[in-house]
Amino acid sequence: MPAEYYQILGISESATATEIKKAYRKIAMKYHPDRNQGDKKAEEKFKEAAEAYEVLGDLEKRKIYDRYGVEGLNSSGFRGGPSDINDIFSHFGDLFGFGGQREQAPGGPIQGADLRYDLTISFMEAVHGAEKEIEINKPDTCWTCEGTGSRPGYTPETCPTCKGRGQTIRSQGFFSVSTTCHVCRGEGQVIKEPCTDCDGNGLVNKKKKVSLKIPAGVDNGSRMRLTGEGEGGRRNGQAGDLYVFLYVEEHDYFKRDGNNIYLKLPISISQATLGCAPSLPTIHGEQVLKIPAGTQSGQRFTLRSQGVKSLRGGGNGDMIAIVEVVIPSRLTERQKELMEEFAKIEQDTAGTEEEGFFKKLFRKTA
Repeated sequence: MPAEYYQILGISESATATEIKKAYRKIAMKYHPDRNQGDKKAEEKFKEAAEAYEVLGDLEKRKIYDRYGVEGLNSSGFRGGPSDINDIFSHFGDLFGFGGQREQAPGGPIQGADLRYDLTISFMEAVHGAEKEIEINKPDTCWTCEGTGSRPGYTPETCPTCKGRGQTIRSQGFFSVSTTCHVCRGEGQVIKEPCTDCDGNGLVNKKKKVSLKIPAGVDNGSRMRLTGEGEGGRRNGQAGDLYVFLYVEEHDYFKRDGNNIYLKLPISISQATLGCAPSLPTIHGEQVLKIPAGTQSGQRFTLRSQGVKSLRGGGNGDMIAIVEVVIPSRLTERQKELMEEFAKIEQDTAGTEEEGFFKKLFRKTA
């Protein structure tokens, strides 16, 4: 249930970002391993809080979680919080500035950041899959300095303030509090002669077209990962990844629930009374549906395997046609005559039953 992560942090589902951060800070301080050495239960609570904060502290993940729960997060690529305590410290360090978070080695290769791209696709593209070409504008490795940030022929120097560590550390109680070096900004080195093309950053903005093959069966909120298409690396570091988040447009007639497709099928009174076999549109093409005589409005008919292909295998979902008997708002004179004749026949054949029904009804309401 969506409320579970909120319960872990002890907050309401309407909590603001500040309240979420404050609640996580309180729990993380209470169950921090440095305060509870050897206490496995405290470590588990610390991990649970980190997982809850990873979801609720991210606006997009929170939206998916509030609407679809954990299953929705799983289908969008989320696989729960970090199991490694060092991974959790990366969240903890962001909040408190403590040491212990995983960082790039100062002076060593720097991997590029992961990037995000939001892509809107049509309903049918999500159902059947599609090939797309997107254009991204991303920071890429500078070809002049090859990501070092220094002019060709020059090399960066060790930062004199942090001695190449990238962090300045001081003790505060039983914690070692580290802060990013203000001189080298955590790089561990300073550039005396910056590259003129990237201004010493090691990265330049670049437009690139990327091909994307969307598999059949994706849904709103699905996420695709393109390895190496993110921000460029520096100092021989690897490029980051590009995450494409898919948003699916609604269809005029079809409605999707998981792998099942729903369609409202309007039919006339005569078709519902006598039966019919209309040609029904499906996401895979037209198909004849036999509707028996005496069909009622709201009655459902299932077309097996005419739904969406499962991303995880196991075939297609179903299509469910929901009958809506349409009452005409206007009748021709001939139609009116026939309906009046039909009503008279109904009254003659069912008069006794109707009289008995109304007598019982009036007795109960009297």
